[in-house]
Amino acid sequence: MRIYIFTEQPYPEAWKPEFESLRVTLPNRLCDPAKAADLFHRYYDEWMLADELGLDIMVNEHHATATCLSASANLALGILARITKKARLLALGVPLANRTDPLRVAEELSIVDVMSRGRLEMGFVKGVPYEIAIANANPVRMMDRLWEAHDLIIKAMTTHDGPFNFEGEHFHYRQVNIWPRPWQQPHPPVWITASSPQSVRAIGERGYVLGTFLGGHAATAALHQEYRAAWQRAGRQGEVPLDRFAYLALIGIATNKAEAMRRAEKVISYVRTTGQVAEPFRNPPGYAPVEANMAMLRAGPKAPRMMKTRSGARISLYTASVEELMDAGVLFAGTPDDVVAQITDFMDSIGGLGNLLLMAQAGDLGHPETTDSLRLIAHEVLPRLRDHRLVPKPADAAA
Repeated sequence: MRIYIFTEQPYPEAWKPEFESLRVTLPNRLCDPAKAADLFHRYYDEWMLADELGLDIMVNEHHATATCLSASANLALGILARITKKARLLALGVPLANRTDPLRVAEELSIVDVMSRGRLEMGFVKGVPYEIAIANANPVRMMDRLWEAHDLIIKAMTTHDGPFNFEGEHFHYRQVNIWPRPWQQPHPPVWITASSPQSVRAIGERGYVLGTFLGGHAATAALHQEYRAAWQRAGRQGEVPLDRFAYLALIGIATNKAEAMRRAEKVISYVRTTGQVAEPFRNPPGYAPVEANMAMLRAGPKAPRMMKTRSGARISLYTASVEELMDAGVLFAGTPDDVVAQITDFMDSIGGLGNLLLMAQAGDLGHPETTDSLRLIAHEVLPRLRDHRLVPKPADAAA
């Protein structure tokens, strides 16, 4: 078991309820560069502490939003490669389908891998719908572009005997010959996120790490089953190693339960603001598969993202309470004992997990609370998860 610590590096002072959207159209006059600089330094200080504590680090990127100051995951990785010593450095991720120059991505990631002396985990993502307009990208066939960009990156990283030309449907290059080549051979580990069975199958066939976000018990177990089936269809023998599975959840932890719940309330501000996007940017034509798009259209343009809790209740991810999100497996909250019990129950319910991605900071949760949470995760949670053994389940438990 590995634990990756994550924050989107928010600028919470600009999370104003009077604005229709926190993304795309939010005016950047609301950003004070001096305050942003203080926040950047604070977030990197917390990541350096995570490194000292034996935790790993995850970064991402978003654009034109106060919810995430990081507009470049690769830039963040480059900084972390120099200022940390031990942590695995995960980008989850780099939105390949929105990038016009995947060769530059291959170069940047190779630099990070060399600078960190082989600590990079390459995470590729499709990209969120509301950033299609920002990237001036075509929302149609984004997964095709992602996989073609992926093919170029892997070939660039693994070709060492001189330049090659690349002729794809979406990307065309001459004299591809990246310097430096990556430290890890044949290339750094690849992670890809997915939330649909179709996407999971493509990841499982390739044997990459599957990353799922905030899906809860039932949805995550179903996606893991799809991955296992694809893994076997590819001709691999034996059980899927648990390090092929990664799950992102929120966490509110403290030695005192009341304080843990207070921290949890602040952390769930992340999901409370996720859906605050102006209507023209929510669902670009062609972005979602036909079946998913039909379901969204039937539900209506302002329908919340619904999910089932462990006890069978239907809740909205965007408006659910702390207790409901805990029941769903989206949030782990309480004392270290409470959190360990919740995480091990979740791992048992989905058939195991090798990588846990924990959002320990969000919204206006302060630096002292965040650093205290990191110490509790490192000293009280991680050692006990490493000793955990799965509880045997009936064969039909996933159903």
